Amino acid sequence: MFAVAAVWAVLGPGPCLADNASGFQWWSTVELKTDLNTDWSTAFEEEFRIDADRGKVYYHQSDIGLTYKGLAEWLDVGLNFRKVYQQDDAGDWRQENRPHVNLTVKDTFSGIKWSNRSRVEFRDIESRHNFWRYRNKTTLELPWELTALKLKPYVADEVYINLDGSGYSRNRFSAGGLLNLTRSLKLDIYYLWQSTVANGGTDTIHALGTKLALRF
Repeated sequence: MFAVAAVWAVLGPGPCLADNASGFQWWSTVELKTDLNTDWSTAFEEEFRIDADRGKVYYHQSDIGLTYKGLAEWLDVGLNFRKVYQQDDAGDWRQENRPHVNLTVKDTFSGIKWSNRSRVEFRDIESRHNFWRYRNKTTLELPWELTALKLKPYVADEVYINLDGSGYSRNRFSAGGLLNLTRSLKLDIYYLWQSTVANGGTDTIHALGTKLALRF
């Protein structure tokens, strides 16, 4: 991940792919998270996406936010701001400001950790019309430990709905495993399939992803 960041710093936002391009990709994320007290926590996240065919970074986002856990054990409330850099369909590099609010309901049934996150985000995109979008993500963490590394499997599905009248726009399914490297360091390795409505049809992405999360 840090090597990718170094390459990004040298190359800058050069020619790359549109966000809804089809093909095989690699997504790499690093998250830093800390508890401010028993009710509040804060997190910062950096993500890069690489097109495997061309071997270039085509997407980058930074996200920072606060989460409040004091309302109930089964509910988290988050307020975040995300900065996105990506190329549009015309081939121009664009910036996007994306504040978002998150409500996450969570529970455990028969050892399965279940969560459902509702997100409302405002997309302030350079040289395009601004609009609101709703995202709903359900995650199931299964109560098994696989391999000698004690990999904990999970599956997740997320639906995207544009609130500008165009409606459903995307579905994203992922399946992976969580590794506790240390008490404060966790690695998420996953496969992702994404289908996006585009040009009267759909664009499909297959990606392998890694997310390194450090809690301190």
